[in-house]
Amino acid sequence: MLMLAGIVVVHLTAIILLLVAAIDNAWWLTETVSTDLWGRWELVNSAWHYTNLKDFPEEYLQAVQATSVLACIFSILALLVFVAQLFTLPKGQRFTYTGVLQLLACLCIMIAASIYSAEFHQGEEGGFGHSYILAWISFVLTLLLAIAYLVLRKKSE
Repeated sequence: MLMLAGIVVVHLTAIILLLVAAIDNAWWLTETVSTDLWGRWELVNSAWHYTNLKDFPEEYLQAVQATSVLACIFSILALLVFVAQLFTLPKGQRFTYTGVLQLLACLCIMIAASIYSAEFHQGEEGGFGHSYILAWISFVLTLLLAIAYLVLRKKSE
């Protein structure tokens, strides 16, 4: 029971990290610019102004946005499937569907962060922000959870 509670807590943590990474505006930071997956905030005359990401290649930007959203969706679905499997899965069976969904979430966030690393902000001043770092942390958590779900069996008594 303690192991299941721990898995659920780690899963909820991964979902929260994925959501923060997808929503928060700190993927790339400079002293006057804060960029996320959806727009750019620029500091002009002591006020922050929102602009679209018109300077970025649209196909790459849409790929990063789509895979980030898909990672959130797959991770939430994996948690719902896990709870459903706790009550419906026969004893001794593995949580395969949950593991596959979590593996898809892991793959999606890895693709999003990798494309963002490779295609955006090349040669610009600044650095990656906390949302970008949270995306990579959530990648590790979702990978560990996927492995745990694929190995975990429903206890038979």
